[in-house]
Amino acid sequence: MAARKQWVNFPGTPTTFFASGTVYVDHLNTQFGVKAVQDQIGYTSTTNATLTYAYSLMLTKQWHLNLGLGLSFQSIGYDLSKINSPTPNDPTVYSGLLNENNLNSDLGIELVSNKWQCGLASQNLFSIFLPINQSFINTNYIYTKYRQNTLNPINLGFGVCGFKFGDLYQMEMNLNSYFKPSQDANTLQLGVFYRTWNEMGVLLGIDLNQNLHLSYSYDYNFSGISQSSFGTHEVMLTFNINKVYRCQNCWY
Repeated sequence: MAARKQWVNFPGTPTTFFASGTVYVDHLNTQFGVKAVQDQIGYTSTTNATLTYAYSLMLTKQWHLNLGLGLSFQSIGYDLSKINSPTPNDPTVYSGLLNENNLNSDLGIELVSNKWQCGLASQNLFSIFLPINQSFINTNYIYTKYRQNTLNPINLGFGVCGFKFGDLYQMEMNLNSYFKPSQDANTLQLGVFYRTWNEMGVLLGIDLNQNLHLSYSYDYNFSGISQSSFGTHEVMLTFNINKVYRCQNCWY
């Protein structure tokens, strides 16, 4: 689960709530999942509920190929009472603000080892072909991530991500450190990142216990937005359920 408040103190600031859950089926090399995203931007509210399927293919002992597919139900609505128009009685102001429900699809491919993670992903594929889906713009990602996996108490990692949102292009670069009291634990994570268009921030992660992880990020935009905002905050809570191994040939 995650909550993100972007450009705090800026009028009509975007606010996002996110939740997801997945389960992995070992003998099928398959993962099933569900996720939901709710965005509030000014007087516009969007909701996206997605069913996901992923399959993992072992290429070598070190490398896996992951394939993913999502099918989404999307809804967009408008709070007309929040509209500030110089001609509030003009019906043409509201004629294009109609609630909509649509279907959409996501697709992704990823190459993974114990140190590297590289992938391509595309969200809202139907929006490329159906004009009715332009409220949910097609977005494409390409990314590479590297992380040390050693017995040292401190491991380093970095990542680069480029994404295209409609006609807009942006890139993010990040550097992270992982503080490990043991091989299987990552008690504390610290990181910094920079996004093109004058945005940078810090990342913090901490294991609250064996199953519960808390993450926090803060980023600040140095463009004209900075005159009216003091940054973006995001909090994420991750809970891992321990796998239960059942005896298949027990006499009791």
